[in-house]
Amino acid sequence: MSNLDFNLQPETLENDQIKLIPLQESDLEMLYKVASDPEIWENHPSKNRYKREEFQFFLDSAQASKSAFLVYDVATNELIGSTRFYNLDTTNSAIAIGYTFLAKKYWGTGHNKAMKKLLINYAFQYINTILFHIGETNIISQKAIAKIGATKIGIVDFNNSEVPYFEYHIRKEDWI
Repeated sequence: MSNLDFNLQPETLENDQIKLIPLQESDLEMLYKVASDPEIWENHPSKNRYKREEFQFFLDSAQASKSAFLVYDVATNELIGSTRFYNLDTTNSAIAIGYTFLAKKYWGTGHNKAMKKLLINYAFQYINTILFHIGETNIISQKAIAKIGATKIGIVDFNNSEVPYFEYHIRKEDWI
């Protein structure tokens, strides 16, 4: 399949742990309920994202991207977070996965890994490289992305952040 056929927001992606469904404007309030926990953001460069006014920009950006998903736990059907594709580069056959957060009770449970594998497997039908951008202070996410096989390839200026971001990648030929 061609990367030009890449639907950035398919109707549903699901495995035995995670279900991803496209974010809709009507979902924004219930997603904020998950994101309003300050502990989710304490290691993140945007430490105040739990505040309504800070999170609104994130919500608006997610909705406008037309590539954002709600993340549900399959066993409980509980909304546990959000993620999205971004920066599709058809010339270099690459896309980024990020803007991800999960409710703290799902940290270390394998849900993040299951979600990333679901997105990666889907994306590799269309492109050859997956990128991830993680703030240098977000050690938890750096460790999590390394566990799924991503390699740190450099430092990038991401969204004009005051905090440097590391760029990681996974290439299709290295994905098992």
